[in-house]
Amino acid sequence: MSPAPAEGTFCLVLHSHLPWLPHHGSWPVGEEWLYQAWTHSYLPLVDLLQRFAAEGRRDVLTLGMTPVLAAQLDDPYAISACHDWLGHWQLRARHAATLWGGDPLLRDLAAAEHQAAVRATEVLETQWRHGFSPMLRSLVDSDTVELLGGPLAHPFQPLLDERVRAFFLGEGLADTALRLGTRPAGIWAPECGYEPGMEHGYAAAGVRRFLVDGPSLRGDTSAAHPVGSSDVVCFGRDLEVTYRVWSPKAGYPGHAAYRDFHTWAHEVGLKSSRVTGKQVPSHEKAPYDPGLAADVLGVHVKDFVDTVVARLRSLREQHGRESLVVAAYDTELFGHWWHEGPAWLEGVLRALPEAGVRVTTLRGALEAGHVGEPIDLPASSWGSGKDWRVWDGEQVADLVQDNAALQKRLLDLVDGHFAEHGRTARDPVADQAVAEAMLALSSDWAFMVTKDSAADYARRRARVHTERFDALAGLLRSGDRARALDVAAQFRRADGPFGQLDARRLLGLND
Repeated sequence: MSPAPAEGTFCLVLHSHLPWLPHHGSWPVGEEWLYQAWTHSYLPLVDLLQRFAAEGRRDVLTLGMTPVLAAQLDDPYAISACHDWLGHWQLRARHAATLWGGDPLLRDLAAAEHQAAVRATEVLETQWRHGFSPMLRSLVDSDTVELLGGPLAHPFQPLLDERVRAFFLGEGLADTALRLGTRPAGIWAPECGYEPGMEHGYAAAGVRRFLVDGPSLRGDTSAAHPVGSSDVVCFGRDLEVTYRVWSPKAGYPGHAAYRDFHTWAHEVGLKSSRVTGKQVPSHEKAPYDPGLAADVLGVHVKDFVDTVVARLRSLREQHGRESLVVAAYDTELFGHWWHEGPAWLEGVLRALPEAGVRVTTLRGALEAGHVGEPIDLPASSWGSGKDWRVWDGEQVADLVQDNAALQKRLLDLVDGHFAEHGRTARDPVADQAVAEAMLALSSDWAFMVTKDSAADYARRRARVHTERFDALAGLLRSGDRARALDVAAQFRRADGPFGQLDARRLLGLND
């Protein structure tokens, strides 16, 4: 039995997302990104949550899972290819053992890498053999986690036509319900993007709660707030606490003792170094020492718990009531970007209740009464400047213009095609055209361009899907039905994440 919560309430929210990657390159950006996150972040997180479930822990954390990521983790091709990747990981670790045999730290690291690869392979071949959805459904049904959904392929919603926005959101929630048997009541809006009035679209879609960044609430993240005149509530990230872990300038993962994400031993494709120092060049970094990292990890767990307790006490003094802290992160931070992250998560989630903090989900926070006054939110995001500049700034002005034009062509195509040919049956060509437009409108491409992170890859992905949409639209209008069906089938074999996607529903049909 946990101690009575004397300090306040803490919610950990994890946002799990990668753009659609199968069949679109491997290294340095592409499928490798998916398999690294899969094995280093998603597998350890599920293991942790399953152990909490076995202990009878409920409302451990709130887990966002974008439909496009769920589709990849359920995809037969991706599961098979990840299995192959794990085999290569084992071979790379064996090769490292022969090269690093003279250094005790590196020799042990090679052995640990091989053991991790073998364990991951065993888990993928047993628990994950039918994809992620069966396991996630168990965690949701047991109330171990609260699930957040979202639009289909993670578009930046404020830049969408309202009709396109409603379609992508409704289809995303329906996809989650199809996979898990539960339609989420909450979402992590892509990039926490918001424009005034979006709460009404959320209410119409059955969304009761969503995330924004702390500055959107003018700093008052101590409770959820109804948005405008609606009964939809928003929660804000507490940046004072969240940035203890990860910030633009500092945070735990940058400590000298932790494994360095950016430095590779390219001869074996493994990360063999610790951070050592921010100004230390890669070839001078010290070998990774897991014992040293474990010592630091304990310090950082305690520091975070102390930070949460101090923050809750400060908020209680400021507001005269028990308060709430929401810390929210990308799931991929834990394990993929920050090797020690999963162990840190477990340490924090075990230590906080012992410190008198109620650990629960966003749903649990509402049940505990953490609801403040209604608020009018500004246009905002969790990106640089907390505005929209990452997704509509000067660097991506051409993408914004292209995406606006694509949406118009999408609506014109669907309206015109079904007006001419009738609405009584699905059309696989129109369905695939909608899917290609959806993938082109992912927010990831603008983010990667603005941040100069594989910008060429991002522009290529946006262009490829737009060109495919236009090709299918042209074939639909040409009347060459056989050719249209053949091309649509080719595209769907590579990029068919949502088999149930029905273009007619963009017309408002319920068929």
